[in-house]
Amino acid sequence: MCKKVMVAMSGGVDSSVAASLIKEKGYTLCGATMKLFSPDDINTDKGICGSLTDAHDAGKIAAKMGFEHYVFDLSTEFKTHVIDKFINSYLCGETPNPCIECNRHLKFAKMLNCARELGYDYIATGHYAQIEYDKKSGRYLLKKAVDTSKDQTYVLYTMTQDELAHTLFPLGSYTKSQIRQMAEERNLITAKKPDSQDICFVPDGDYASFIERCANKKCESGNFIDVDGNILGEHKGIIHYTIGQRKGLGITFGEPRYVVKKDATDNTVTLGRHEQLFSRELVARDTNWIMFDDLKEPMRVLAKARYKQSAVEATITPLENGRVLCTFDTPQRAIASGQSAVFYLDDYVVGGGVIE
Repeated sequence: MCKKVMVAMSGGVDSSVAASLIKEKGYTLCGATMKLFSPDDINTDKGICGSLTDAHDAGKIAAKMGFEHYVFDLSTEFKTHVIDKFINSYLCGETPNPCIECNRHLKFAKMLNCARELGYDYIATGHYAQIEYDKKSGRYLLKKAVDTSKDQTYVLYTMTQDELAHTLFPLGSYTKSQIRQMAEERNLITAKKPDSQDICFVPDGDYASFIERCANKKCESGNFIDVDGNILGEHKGIIHYTIGQRKGLGITFGEPRYVVKKDATDNTVTLGRHEQLFSRELVARDTNWIMFDDLKEPMRVLAKARYKQSAVEATITPLENGRVLCTFDTPQRAIASGQSAVFYLDDYVVGGGVIE
């Protein structure tokens, strides 16, 4: 029986080519775009994932290829699961990754439900990743993309076995340059459209102003302290700082100082020397495992604690309440709570969790 596939279309080049590749394989398909914002939510509509402009571009692509295109208003869900969680995490002194939460709650869980309600068997996206079925374990595995410079498995570690079994990643075996060439060969209007870079709901990159506006309160100033607790000066609010930050502190010393810790409990920002940014351990919560149901014993892996960080050798050990201890072989720089730690065996995702 021919697969019926709903293609998640963001209005960009990747999802447009993904739709073209799905159609060329002879599948029955439709396109679907998530509307994530109301007009008052953001300052501009240009080049933002989930915007009306992107929905319009996706609709043009669908019309050109001759299949139906749906727009799902998921703005309420996006605010609850992504924006509100982002704000609360920052106010608690964390540095969250909203793309992971969007994938977890909307791009896969919600979109797969929408697809099934319309009688479609699969969803497809323009992510750079691959899915394989392992007959020995009877599980679906998440594998890095051929183009490792564009690999997105780090933000996909929350996928469930059901989602992996009903998702297609048509771009996983291609490079970005090949995708651009395919788009030009097919005369797609998105062929030269730039990739989105910033967090979609903070297009100007001013996270602090966005948080204060949405939370309807001014973040209180507090003390800069050193690692021994000595007061060094006054900061303008913990949401203005990230772990590893050196510039823009508003305070000078005889040597470079970096943000090494943020503590919302006593409203302090700890500054330290560069070597004090390094740590060999982290604990992660809210874990999701892809290779197995649960981590039962210590395991050697490759681990990364940030999206752009290279995976390095480490050991993961199970803790109580589904948490995991990750011990790196060598100290890692600027590990930040709220980010995710993702674990690999060679090119395959073992699982991951949120750094606490």
